[in-house]
Amino acid sequence: MQLARIFGIRIGVSASWFVVLFILIYWLSNSYFPEVMSGSRTTAYAIAVAGALGYFASLVLHELGHALVARRLGIPIVGIDLWFFGGLSQMRREPQSAGEELKIAAAGPAVTLTLFLLCLGAVALLASGGTVSDVALAHEGVKTTPALALLGWLGFINAALLVFNVIPAFPLDGGRIARAVIWGVTGDRNRATQATGRSGQAFALLVGLFGLWVFTTNESLLGVFTMVLAFFLYQSAGAAVLQGSLGRRIKNITVADIMDREPVTISADVTLLDAQEQFFLRYRWPWFAVVDPARHFLGVVRQQRVESEIAAGRPALPVTDVLEEDMPVRIGEEAPLESLLSSEGLGRLGAMVAVDSDGVLRGVVTLAQIRNALRPASG
Repeated sequence: MQLARIFGIRIGVSASWFVVLFILIYWLSNSYFPEVMSGSRTTAYAIAVAGALGYFASLVLHELGHALVARRLGIPIVGIDLWFFGGLSQMRREPQSAGEELKIAAAGPAVTLTLFLLCLGAVALLASGGTVSDVALAHEGVKTTPALALLGWLGFINAALLVFNVIPAFPLDGGRIARAVIWGVTGDRNRATQATGRSGQAFALLVGLFGLWVFTTNESLLGVFTMVLAFFLYQSAGAAVLQGSLGRRIKNITVADIMDREPVTISADVTLLDAQEQFFLRYRWPWFAVVDPARHFLGVVRQQRVESEIAAGRPALPVTDVLEEDMPVRIGEEAPLESLLSSEGLGRLGAMVAVDSDGVLRGVVTLAQIRNALRPASG
């Protein structure tokens, strides 16, 4: 669900985020802050809520670093989602060069480092020379003020996030930075993806073994959470290995090689009633591409939208009035198949519309055609 929009970027959360928020507030208010700060339980609870929200705000700022740099490089951003194990910036396309990859991947850790330094400076200023570790860990049992405890916690958690994220293992930011470096040196993106994916799998196994050790030693939930995290890391790293392997096999295949060059399209001047009778009822497709007289691609019209407008008493509207907004289904006919596989529109529509440099529709490529093209490549 959407929480807010920052710089025009949607910030959303999954249901698992609320679980983590509750657990974090409970732990901070009952175990962490009562140990490091003076004050009542009410004060500890209030600071715990602020600390939990500050942690997630740090995650949002980290992901905004990725998103804003990507947008500056011309990559549209779908949004930022917070879930059980952190945050994720969703981009509508992958970086097209090692330089783009490096800039986007490094932006998040740079923001986290900045947050840590700000907390460090604030603690040093307010604690008369104290450090974040002194405040956050309450060395020698010394308790501090609520404000310093909060700053110490935020500094500590951002330092931990920074160290964890820069490990050169996919899908962590450090893995993406390593992929950009290998990509830049070798010129082979797929090779870089495979290498960092394998390092990600190795790191995930280490995390899983650590979680198993913690669980068998203390039987704590931390061990369980760590093993679950390791599972997700291994799955993502394995997907990267598969992506790199598949990319190396299909790197010479383009959209033009597999697309349908004579797709059925709807002219811009066709009414909704005619579109329903002559296209949707005849071909039984849930959508069609709409073109102008020169065959420039204008957009996509869906059967559900057509039916709803006709039912509302507007059958004479032209199809151009009900084109789907924000539907990224356009791709260049010379684009590599690898770019097609990562296109957002492919997942949303089940197909992509291939156009030339002038925007003229040249064909349509569907999931079925992609499967046929991948079948020989995957053996």
